[in-house]
Amino acid sequence: MKQKLIFHQIKLALVIAFIGCIASACHEEIDTGARFTLKEYTVLSYLTEGPDSALFTEYVKLLHQVPVSSRSESSVAQLLSARGKYTCFAPDNEAIQAYLDSLYAKGVISAPNWESITNQATLDSIRKVIVLNSVIDGSRNGEIYEIGTISSKDDNDELPTANLYDRKLYKTSIQQTDSIFMNGVALIDLNHRDIETINGRVHQVHAVIAPSNDTMADIFRQRIAENKHGFLVMSKLILACGLEDTLSKTRDDTWEQLFLTNQVKDLRVHPTEQTGTIPEHRKYGFTVFAETDDLWETEIGKAAQDITINDVKDYLISKGAYPDASTDNDFEDERNIINQFVTYHILPEKLSRDRLVIHYNEKGYYWKTSGTNYTIPVYEYFTTLGKRRLLKIFESAESNGIYLNRFPILRNGRGEYGPENLNVDDYHESGKFRDIGSSFAMYPDENVGNKILVDAVGDAQHENLLNGCIYPIERILVYTENIQKRLGGERIRIDMAAMFPEMMNNDLRRPLSYYSYGANQTRGFPQNYNYLEDVRMEEGTEFYYFTGHDRGWSNYQMDEYNIIGKYEFTMKLPPVPIKGHYEVRFGVSSGSQVRSMCQVYFGNDLNYLPAAGIPMDLRIGFVNHRFRNGTQASNFGYSSTADYENEYRNLTMEEQDEVTKSLRSRGFMKGPKYFHIGNGTGANVGMQGEHVTRRIMVSADLDPDKTYYIRFKNVLNDADSQFFMDYFEFVSKDVYDNPVEPEDYW
Repeated sequence: MKQKLIFHQIKLALVIAFIGCIASACHEEIDTGARFTLKEYTVLSYLTEGPDSALFTEYVKLLHQVPVSSRSESSVAQLLSARGKYTCFAPDNEAIQAYLDSLYAKGVISAPNWESITNQATLDSIRKVIVLNSVIDGSRNGEIYEIGTISSKDDNDELPTANLYDRKLYKTSIQQTDSIFMNGVALIDLNHRDIETINGRVHQVHAVIAPSNDTMADIFRQRIAENKHGFLVMSKLILACGLEDTLSKTRDDTWEQLFLTNQVKDLRVHPTEQTGTIPEHRKYGFTVFAETDDLWETEIGKAAQDITINDVKDYLISKGAYPDASTDNDFEDERNIINQFVTYHILPEKLSRDRLVIHYNEKGYYWKTSGTNYTIPVYEYFTTLGKRRLLKIFESAESNGIYLNRFPILRNGRGEYGPENLNVDDYHESGKFRDIGSSFAMYPDENVGNKILVDAVGDAQHENLLNGCIYPIERILVYTENIQKRLGGERIRIDMAAMFPEMMNNDLRRPLSYYSYGANQTRGFPQNYNYLEDVRMEEGTEFYYFTGHDRGWSNYQMDEYNIIGKYEFTMKLPPVPIKGHYEVRFGVSSGSQVRSMCQVYFGNDLNYLPAAGIPMDLRIGFVNHRFRNGTQASNFGYSSTADYENEYRNLTMEEQDEVTKSLRSRGFMKGPKYFHIGNGTGANVGMQGEHVTRRIMVSADLDPDKTYYIRFKNVLNDADSQFFMDYFEFVSKDVYDNPVEPEDYW
């Protein structure tokens, strides 16, 4: 049963006394002089001296032998005896012996004991696997994983904080029992669990936690070799397209070496925030949305093991998919029909289940209190592997799950739900979907979307791998003409952090667990290394990312990029879905006196980007223009914030449309109605904030088969002025200049 090993009053005193807990052990040595001298147990002393210490003698030996990291000489034992917040999944003696037995059976070691391991590198590796995978250091965020917290997770969902081996663990459970397994193998003991110590929790486990090092490529090879049902057909398709090397990538070894040798350094303390700490790693990751073998067997009429690449090719041709693609057998060619089909299923970022969409501050939802009581739709647009195309991921209160390419009619105050009709304007799904017309679709109700079967079981259960995730989907996924037209027929709003795969792959995009309890919320990217592959920085650019976690900022999803210095940087933009005329818009919060002014350049020739209009001044609000030497009255005609907000409350939609036309003529738009600009569901929405603006940066004809770039260059002689980036909007003329159904305010 759960053991309480300290008194509540002492515990409270210790919490207060040790608020300044140790920094991450990856960067500095453990202060062993600061060990507790009280009689209550630390994690280490419980394992060493506690009533059940005889169970952990082998584990304790290893704790003293394994360093915390390659940059520290301190042992994990020293870490677990010091101040902090640690979760320890401690394998008992029998578990460690069973692990040695398994290594012997696999031929990794010559006998199932430590004495037989004469190769030092092999010995060190085995010790590290056992120890580093068993400990989660929550010191930087206050996170300790109690049984209640672990149990509340859905099966196969990762714990937010990585272990000392830099791997995220997940739990599985047996229904109608209290049995919980970590990573599917390590049963947490029913009696010796949730043992509370001064600096953490201890859970006895009956197997060593040794996460697989299988990559995406490994798992597809294994499925083919074993003829394993589930994703066998997709495995054949992926390898046929020559993606094995790509899906084998795990880390940028050059970055690892530069980081370890201090050749890339943290950015200076930001003038208004914190030090721009650079990421420890530069990982690669992938997400594959895969049709199951059961689905292929239904569609093609053969057993999965008998379905060939050409069977799938013939099926796609018969359905009219990718009519402009080549149909020869050069499947590695991006122009090939199989290649285009497969790569549309793959994203170059690892999206764990809780990152497929991010619920945070959309209208009616507040991350602290709303839980799974979702409100208006949350969506993100990602660029797929191979031929660059958009994939939309969507979830709402009405969707009952997460979907790919879902296009419901929303009650947005326009068209069918405009003032002259039902006058419903809450942005919820209406239960209806737009008529797909005569354009090609894979199935009649394609606009409903393709459901991600995150709760699938058996052979089609989604998999968490070293460098990616595989999710089963409900239907055949094709980038059809219908999908392209529907994407082109809606406002595409993309959070800036979603544009760069490195943000997800390296746990940088506002992971709640990492940044809680006042930890550093500022990350930096050095100018002398292309960490963000799609961003090229010139000398003098200081590029920061702010998580905005729990800050009540006026931002979409709360986070932002903030660039200072004599900056000049160029970004690759996502593709547009269809050929046509677009506006490229930029979300700006001008509620600061330290915003910047920049020249924008745009085009499809990276070496020659012409200027796009006059410089963009980020200091301009609708009521106040904020400069370092003081605030000036707006030239938009608003005399006060109340005057500005009254338009939202009192004007008819037709009158608001007239205001919008006037603002648009000057390249401005009000902020969207979509997100809250403070904490809680009662806060104002973006449209009500006079400092929350959108700028129409570019108006141009765009082609989905071309790659476009945008450049921002500081035009102020002020190296501390801040260039603010929140989100982009890509909006076709059919949306922003639609005479039948004008663009909504959401």
